[in-house]
Order: sequence, then C-alpha cells, then structure tokens
Amino acid sequence: MIEITQISAGYGEFQALFDISFSVKKGTTAIIVGPNGAGKSTLLNCISGLLTVSSGSIYFDGISTHNLKPHKIVEMGIVSVPEGDRLFPYLSVEENLKMGSFPRRARKAFKNNLKWVYDLYPILLRRKRQLAGLLSGGERRMLAIGRALMASPRVILFDEPSLGLAPLIVKNVFELIKQINATGYTILLVEQNAKKAISLADNAFLLESGRIKLKGSKEDFLSNDHIKKAYIGL
Repeated sequence: MIEITQISAGYGEFQALFDISFSVKKGTTAIIVGPNGAGKSTLLNCISGLLTVSSGSIYFDGISTHNLKPHKIVEMGIVSVPEGDRLFPYLSVEENLKMGSFPRRARKAFKNNLKWVYDLYPILLRRKRQLAGLLSGGERRMLAIGRALMASPRVILFDEPSLGLAPLIVKNVFELIKQINATGYTILLVEQNAKKAISLADNAFLLESGRIKLKGSKEDFLSNDHIKKAYIGL
C-alpha cells in the first residue's frame, strides 16, 4: 500500500533522513520506534507531504506522491493524527470534526462517520458544543483521532499518540488504535512507548540517527537484545 524507497530529507543544510526504505501493507499496523531526534516525525511529514524529500520515492497504491500538496495526499486517503493534536481551540468539538470531512469521498459519508466517532467516544457527543480548547488532554487526543476518521482515511499516521497522557488514557488510546485497525484501516504509528507500540505491530522498524537500523515482526523486536535494553527496559 505504501512503498518508500531510498528517501532522504532534511531541513536546509541539515539532513535528517538517509536512504530510508520500507513498505506498509494494506490492513496492517506498522510501527516506528526510536529515540528523540531520530527523524520519526520527519518521516511522517514526508509521507503526508508536509516535507519534500530530497531523493527517493514514496508510492501509495502504485501512485507517486512526489510534489503533491498535503491536501491532495489526504484526498488519496492518507490522514495524520499529529503530535500535539493541532485542533482549532476556538471551534466546538463538532466543528472540529466537521473540519476533518473536507475530502470529497468523506462528504458523502459525513453522517455515518460522525455517528461512528460518537459511538467510539461518547464523551465527544456529550461535549459536542464545547470549545475544543477547554477539553482535557485525553479528550483532545480523542477529538484529534475522531477528526482523522471523519476524513474517511485508508491509512492513518499516528505521531506519538501517547505523549503527555495519563497511563489509563494511554491504555484507552492504544485499545482504540487496535480497534480501528481491526475494522480495516492501515496504521503507521510513531511512538516512544515502544512496549505498547510493539504489542500492536504486524511489522516494526527501528529508526536511529535518521537510518532504519532494524526491520522485523513483533516477535523479532520483542526478542532483540538491543530493543529490550534500550527501548523496553528489560
């Protein structure tokens, strides 16, 4: 579904990614783990079109995303849940959800998508007229995920979804991601909570210093000594 071949990217003279290659199959959950500054968010920005690669290629369902604007990539079906949520704080919960439904195919499914989001997160229904800026951290994360689902995505990119959340909320977020994947959505997850992330993974990638250092299955990562020592704490 997503095929990334030897991409490099950076910011000005600073190169953040070096010859990254991997693929994500339809209907799977793929995770990327690594330390702060490894280039994980930069990689998601390349996939979503927020950052142009300096070399290499990114294909989605056999179609190159090179030079496509971010909104065109969303139209193709790749939608992000960014780190920090990036909601519209002075719009209501429901207005924020409506902002996610701008792709053409999502407009037709608006009512069904809205009902599904409210079924997943009943608290958003109860707070639908409340300003997004007044929500708790966990509620904002729910809203950011709901907004992504309103776009009728085919692939959802999650950037550090557990960041800054209480342990119970983190558990709920990961359970929701698992549930979303089970309904057929493809997931690419960047996460520092390696133990939680690996538990969801069909395939996993270790990104260090801008390079893919390890690829494998959940079992490969859980049995790897470096992963256990550096990222799981065993």
